[in-house]
Amino acid sequence: MNREIALLAQEFSLQPSHAENIVRLLDDGNTVPFIARYRKEMTGACDDQVLREVAARLEYLRNLQKRREEITAQLTAQGNWSGALAEAVDRAVTLAELEDLYRPFRPKRRTRASVAREKGLQPLADALLAQNPGADPGRLAGETGLPEEEALGGACDILAEQIAEDASLRKRLREGYFREGLLCSKGATEEDSVYRQYYDYTEPLKKIPSHRILAVNRGEKEEKLKVSLVWDDAEDTVVKAFVRGNCPCSALVRAAAADSWKRLLEPSMERELRAELTDRANQQAIQTFGANLRPLLLQPPLKGKTVLAVDPGYRTGCKICVVDPTGKVLDVGVIYPTSPRRDTAGAAQLLRQWIERYRVDCFSVGNGTASAEAEAFVGELVGEYGGRLSYAVVSEAGASVYSASKLGAEEFPEFDVSVRSAVSIARRLQDPLAELVKIDPKAIGVGQYQHDMPPARLDETLRGVVEDCVNRVGVDLNTASPSLLSYVAGISAAVARNIALYREEHGAFRNRRQLLKVPKLGPRAFEQCAGFLRIPGGENLLDNTGVHPESYPAAEALLGILGFSLKDAGGGGLTGRLSTAARDFGKPKLAELCGVGLPTLEDILLELEKPGRDIRDALSPPVLRSGAMELKDLQPGMMLQGTVRNVTDFGAFVDVGVHRDGLVHLSQLSDRYVKHPSEVVKVGDVVSVRVLKVDLVKNQLALSMRTEKAGG
Repeated sequence: MNREIALLAQEFSLQPSHAENIVRLLDDGNTVPFIARYRKEMTGACDDQVLREVAARLEYLRNLQKRREEITAQLTAQGNWSGALAEAVDRAVTLAELEDLYRPFRPKRRTRASVAREKGLQPLADALLAQNPGADPGRLAGETGLPEEEALGGACDILAEQIAEDASLRKRLREGYFREGLLCSKGATEEDSVYRQYYDYTEPLKKIPSHRILAVNRGEKEEKLKVSLVWDDAEDTVVKAFVRGNCPCSALVRAAAADSWKRLLEPSMERELRAELTDRANQQAIQTFGANLRPLLLQPPLKGKTVLAVDPGYRTGCKICVVDPTGKVLDVGVIYPTSPRRDTAGAAQLLRQWIERYRVDCFSVGNGTASAEAEAFVGELVGEYGGRLSYAVVSEAGASVYSASKLGAEEFPEFDVSVRSAVSIARRLQDPLAELVKIDPKAIGVGQYQHDMPPARLDETLRGVVEDCVNRVGVDLNTASPSLLSYVAGISAAVARNIALYREEHGAFRNRRQLLKVPKLGPRAFEQCAGFLRIPGGENLLDNTGVHPESYPAAEALLGILGFSLKDAGGGGLTGRLSTAARDFGKPKLAELCGVGLPTLEDILLELEKPGRDIRDALSPPVLRSGAMELKDLQPGMMLQGTVRNVTDFGAFVDVGVHRDGLVHLSQLSDRYVKHPSEVVKVGDVVSVRVLKVDLVKNQLALSMRTEKAGG
């Protein structure tokens, strides 16, 4: 077992054999969704999130080993390799530690220390560092043949550089800062700004949350703040590490240590530590973004409903469209119920006609500009129908990005940008996942400081989240857009387009094996993608389940052993019966007879009991309303139901239907102590909240999920 596998097993609490299997599966080019779903026996049933973390850590460990080998080769070529150095290099567990060890030997630009070495002052520096009580610095300097001041100054420059490059000292400083250091920020301007709370701000590094690190970073970038790191014992730590006794040489070493701290170490350590803090904050923010994006994408669809969408606006009016239950656009238009026209009568007349003509079930109202007036208008109209109609307010985040994109133009070349936005708003209610995959995840609006994140790392994480969600739900092979298909495991954007073209030319797919006829979709891609693609009403019932084609013989054998057939499974005919029969027979014995492991057997049982199941059906449905409220209608103490729209490090934002999401601060999320909001809520949750404070001037709403007895 190599070093990487041993570390992965230890860090992720994996069996060594499972860690080894995961590495091999990844190295063989298998996708994370495929491994998570169809190789559970090999991985100990690791889920997709853990597998992605393992893959990222594996990449880091391999880069660490590669750098270790590069440094070893360079030091050997320089003639600087030694047993002690070899041990230290082998023991290093981070890239920072490795670079600290290599720092003294790295080729440098010309420095004060290098100039001093050229003058032959290294022996003098070594003699001073020895701090022999009987040594006379003046006499030692005289032996160099240079003026005393020049010799001692040059020797101290050499010492300062040696001290700054000492790996063990740098490690001690790094640990000390994170243990006792402070982040301090001061206002760089007297003008008021959103950063005012940081104009005279101090917080321990070990406690500062990621969102505050990112806030001060942005304030500094915008030249509103001056930021520094402070650890009172830093210089003393440097001095104590090198100064011994109180002889004349010690005084010079002390001066060199102080110079090393101020001139070299302090700026270098601050750069490194700020970079590490930012990296940690970025990682936390990216994880929070991913954690928010996942439940947003997995919001339950509003199935079988004809939706009338309203994309609110003022001067140009509200764009409207009707889409049928399959997402097909039936009609588009524009109404003017908002200022400046306020033609509510004309708007209502047209909508009533559409409601009857297209048998509309629900309205989807965008939450952008003019949404308050549009919702009030729609709410009043819905009230006329005595409960037959309802409406939902849908986030418009990213709709304009999609409507102006190449993809939007290809999908609806006959519509202008604003109409495409209305279509997107309608379809987001019908099937959030299928619609949101068309939009850059960064534009969906569920993160914090996403525009400050490293783009490549953020994109990689978010694509992984989208990919996991798409494959967990499964995709209808005969209706999915190329955008949705491109997120299926093993399918590239080019292959997704080829699948769509094949459908157009040859009609609907009748079975999964037909995928092998699609250009550029070979056996390897088929293995990765087939289990995630569904064919409702196809030739084989199993093609509409999550059972992988490689397990069809096992599924049929299972049914036969228990006295059932595929025909029995149709329409959910085996719900409850199959699991009972399997339990009575004995699942371990059944798995052995079918030639699969227990995890795969459990998955097959679940799929056969409910073919075509949608995991989203078990989640909270979208909140549908029949009347509108405004912020001014709320009073402290009122209890409301709302939907969590965003989760940040400091709290959750909840939509209670007043056009302004209310903040449930971290301290108000629960009666118990909560370290992070994600412990209590996730995006899409429907929660009960109590109004704490309404600020009409600042347009702010404070909410609580604590019981009144608990306070707050």
